[in-house]
Amino acid sequence: MKIVSRNEELLRDALSCIPQPSSRTSLASCNKLIRFEDISAAAFKIQCGVQKTPCMYSRLSKQYGMDIYLKKEFLQYTGSVKERGVLNLLMSLPQEQQRKGVIVSSDSNFSMAVAYHASELRIPVFVIVPASTAPGRVKTCREYGAMVISYGTTAKDAQVHARRLAQENGYLYLEEEDSAVYLSGLGTVGLEMYEQVPKLDAVIFPAGGHCGLLAGSAAALKHLNPHISVIGVESESFPVLQQSLKAGHPSDDQACNNHHFYGDVSGVCFGSNSLQLTGKLVDKVVAVREEDILISMLRLLEYERATVDAEGAIGLAALVAGKLPELKGKRVAVVICSGNLELHLLQQCIARALTLDNRVCRFSLVISDCPGDMSKLLEILAREEARVLDIKQERTFVTSDLFTVEVICTVETRDKIHTAQLRNALLERYPTTAWTER
Repeated sequence: MKIVSRNEELLRDALSCIPQPSSRTSLASCNKLIRFEDISAAAFKIQCGVQKTPCMYSRLSKQYGMDIYLKKEFLQYTGSVKERGVLNLLMSLPQEQQRKGVIVSSDSNFSMAVAYHASELRIPVFVIVPASTAPGRVKTCREYGAMVISYGTTAKDAQVHARRLAQENGYLYLEEEDSAVYLSGLGTVGLEMYEQVPKLDAVIFPAGGHCGLLAGSAAALKHLNPHISVIGVESESFPVLQQSLKAGHPSDDQACNNHHFYGDVSGVCFGSNSLQLTGKLVDKVVAVREEDILISMLRLLEYERATVDAEGAIGLAALVAGKLPELKGKRVAVVICSGNLELHLLQQCIARALTLDNRVCRFSLVISDCPGDMSKLLEILAREEARVLDIKQERTFVTSDLFTVEVICTVETRDKIHTAQLRNALLERYPTTAWTER
């Protein structure tokens, strides 16, 4: 957590309650700002303000050949695990600063957590967002109790304005980073999982730019049982964490995908503390494709009735993609950390995932434009138990024989095997059938 204000003493006051580790070398001292005792203290402090979310055995276990337990952090009030770190930070602030208020400048999960918990603690809270912010996010922050101000056209404009307001009015400007207070709060996830699932073999976390959850929870888990394998998962599109670990310092590469689908996964603002903890305590970091994330979202919706975003689904995506074959037959916990997906994106993601999973397909064929020929095609589709989603007929621009019609059909099938059966049946009756490849 990066804290910026007019009075630098506030930072020291906020962190003064964090005990400093001893000079001797140990697991807890691999980062000078966080110890297991800090995480335990954070768990006690925030227990009345956040949910102790369930870590439940999943129906997906049989499909992937291991015992999968899902830590459902998307059930937090704001739909994100970020609440843990935010609440621990806000409760650690001096009373004088709590009276003056705090300010943030984004529409991220972090900002929504600040908006909600600051309001609950009766701390004045201001959220500055650019004009391009989704109306739903603005509405949500206002409902949580924050004063939301739209300013500028870019995130940078909003950030500059927020810093100026903080300087002029004595607000505390909060920006997600990796201070001990914030990491300790996030690390409480590791504590809970260790209590909820006995004999864990491995735990999978989202990684990417914001790896505070991975780092903080790894500190807790490795202290309790060094044999538990801690694994981070990030996107192949921007493997920021892997690049940073290889370089030995936070990556300076600011290139990332700013599409709202990726949310906090594509961030690049983690600091050296998180990176140091990750490098020493995390056993493995893997990258997955966008297609794997989408199918993971589909699996969670179908099997767990869980509507999650990319950050929430990326951990399971590593299992969907077969990136961790060494976990077969093991007891594995996966953190589902976020469920804040905009509705229009949800529709697009599910539609695309069904196509990637070979359950929605499209084909075209040419038939005679005579009575009864269309009904014969529909009879084949009915016999093969394919559900017709859309069907179109093109007569004017058909380049084949006269008095023929091109039929373009979109159907839904059960799975890849069912799709192959349908394809063979159509090719047998209509040899010129053209299948639209995904």
